[in-house]
Amino acid sequence: QDLKSIYEAPLAYHREGLDQAVLDAFQIAPAPKPDLARWEDVADRIYNPEGAVNVAIVGKYTQLEDAYKSIAEALTHGGMANRVRVQIQWVDAEIFENQDVAPHLQGFHAILVPGGFGERGTEGKIKAAKFARQHNVPYLGICLGMQMAVIEAARNVVGLKAAGSEEFDHEAGKRRFEPVVYHLKEWVQGNHKVARSVSDDKGGTMRLGAYDAALLENSKVADIYGTQTIDERHRHRYEVDIKYRDQLEAAGLRFSGMSPDGRLPEIVEWTDHPWFIGVQFHPELKSKPFDPHPLFKDFIRAAKDVSRLV
Repeated sequence: QDLKSIYEAPLAYHREGLDQAVLDAFQIAPAPKPDLARWEDVADRIYNPEGAVNVAIVGKYTQLEDAYKSIAEALTHGGMANRVRVQIQWVDAEIFENQDVAPHLQGFHAILVPGGFGERGTEGKIKAAKFARQHNVPYLGICLGMQMAVIEAARNVVGLKAAGSEEFDHEAGKRRFEPVVYHLKEWVQGNHKVARSVSDDKGGTMRLGAYDAALLENSKVADIYGTQTIDERHRHRYEVDIKYRDQLEAAGLRFSGMSPDGRLPEIVEWTDHPWFIGVQFHPELKSKPFDPHPLFKDFIRAAKDVSRLV
């Protein structure tokens, strides 16, 4: 039978007797009755929510929703934890390049800007970050989504009107942007330094895999994680330039998560905003139905709070 949620599948298999059929096929002695309480709780939270929140995902691959499958599932996990249904609307960032964002983003309880590569759609993502900042809408920026939030802050709050990313300066010797985001060429992995050059094969220039980060004491993210040391999965070759930290923090954008050596910004958050966080890593890759990622869990909590105010 068709199911409304994949998370009901273990219960459906048990109802149909699949577990017993497997035991019989392999001539395994009768097993103890399975404990499916956790799956029953998950199904109950999905099918009997106490409300709903509307979340806009502003991206460039929105016509192929599976491109953001891990993010969609992580949002579902956050909804389970808060006992709300997460209603996702996919918003093409390119439509904001020449249009006002307000008609497209008004009414959402939260905005998420995911990762991506290339310049297409980035000005729309920057506008989405600006809308969330100015209207106190919970915002989660992941990878490129964090970089766009930093560029927005640099342009519209700090006053660096030409702020941008080296990723989008395609012609050698002709710079269109002040590189608030730059091409990462060296970093520390474990106990050794990794170095890359611009001429290296693109596939080998990424900061890829799990890395530790140190969280600022009394920051929002430290409160969300419940610790000051975390490890998260990365997949990027561009990074916010630490030399702009003082200007951005003076404007209110706090660098609340850093690499252990203090050189690479991992997390930023607006200090005067109810919930505005950008992360350089991919928290969606560590979220599970029984153990929702703390960022997604608290992001949906914030969206739930907004939904009660409108």
